[in-house]
Amino acid sequence: MRTTIAATVVVALSLIAGTWLLLLTLQDALTRSQDVSARTRARDVASLVRAGTLPRSLAPTSDDSFVQVVDGGGAVRAATSNVLGRSPAFSFRPVRGELVVRTVTGVRDDQDLEDYRVWALRARDGDADGDATVYVATSLESVSDTVATLRSLLVVGVPLMTMLLGAVTWKVVGRALRPVESIRAEVADISESRLSRRVPEPAGGDEIAQLARTMNQMLDRLETASRRQRAFVSDASHELQSPLTRLRTRLEVALSQEPSTDWDGLARDLLADGAEMERLVRDLLFLAREDERRVGQAPDDLVDLDDVVLEEVARVRVGSRVQVDALGVSAAPVRGSREQLVQLVRNLLENAERHARTQVQLSISSRDDRVELVVADDGPGVPVEDRDRIFDRFVRLDESRARDAGGGSGLGLSIVATIARRHGGTCEVMDSDIGARFVVHLPRPLD
Repeated sequence: MRTTIAATVVVALSLIAGTWLLLLTLQDALTRSQDVSARTRARDVASLVRAGTLPRSLAPTSDDSFVQVVDGGGAVRAATSNVLGRSPAFSFRPVRGELVVRTVTGVRDDQDLEDYRVWALRARDGDADGDATVYVATSLESVSDTVATLRSLLVVGVPLMTMLLGAVTWKVVGRALRPVESIRAEVADISESRLSRRVPEPAGGDEIAQLARTMNQMLDRLETASRRQRAFVSDASHELQSPLTRLRTRLEVALSQEPSTDWDGLARDLLADGAEMERLVRDLLFLAREDERRVGQAPDDLVDLDDVVLEEVARVRVGSRVQVDALGVSAAPVRGSREQLVQLVRNLLENAERHARTQVQLSISSRDDRVELVVADDGPGVPVEDRDRIFDRFVRLDESRARDAGGGSGLGLSIVATIARRHGGTCEVMDSDIGARFVVHLPRPLD
């Protein structure tokens, strides 16, 4: 409705302005046409006056015009047949040789008073001493009648055209906006439990079709985010349930066998379970903050990545069942958060140590504008089809592996990828003859 009203008002105003300009242009064109004929007639009659060959009666050019030639004494020397015998109609006299024009009102024509456009030219009279003035008068009634006729037609035509345009605009805009209403109704009917529904996409590539496609893309993201959130809550609940269940089971067994319970051993087991649960909660909080965009860009501190790697290697070597080789680690400063880089290296190293058969190798090298950290193991490796999926949350390729048998929570590599991305780098699984080879690329600080 608003679009139709706005379009109709704009077009109506444009038509009114165009009509006004048309009428003015037509009136000016008709007047100019009459002026051309009147000037030419005045010069022709003046030539007859100067030559002394002026007849008493002049031929009229039209019923709406007349010619009078008045001598210096005010007598009519010649006139067209339609005013022959009348007294002079005009009394103004121009300078000799000067062609002037005036609009004279109230000139009697038969029984009516009309307005005339009068061209006057004063010339020397060849038949007598003195001057004679030639008056060529053209009635403005014909111009007024023509303009009035057109005005009457436009007074009827413009409103009809405006109403027709309004009706066409209403239909066209309604048809154009009909898909928008379909999109609105579909979106209004989509609830949290029905995010799989999509809005209809009109054919073509106009703005409405682009809106529908954009809306469906947004619904895809919402459905993915909702599914991911539900999976996150479900997986987190499942992962937290395991250590809590073990805690409760051990305490119940200890209480039921209270006289023979090894309280020192139980305390160590409970402490290990508590530490495991603490790590899981910390990882969950880290990923939750990353989802809410709270992690943001990493700090811009200068960190010696080689020192971080060597410290983590020394920590893992204590009690490790495999050999950890760090001979390939060289000096490599990077910028970022030392705490997050420690977590990145720790997760990679623990993942490699958990899956290695006999050996884990670490190396750091600087290439051009980046630092490359490689963590490789001689374990079963990562299938090519799982190299991208392994960085998703709660993904464990060996689903049968129990947590107490060495399985992880499935969050470590997801955190590694997140930290690398926050530091402007990447983490990927590269081809390797034996085992898995994780490569992290981080920007090298400018000198």
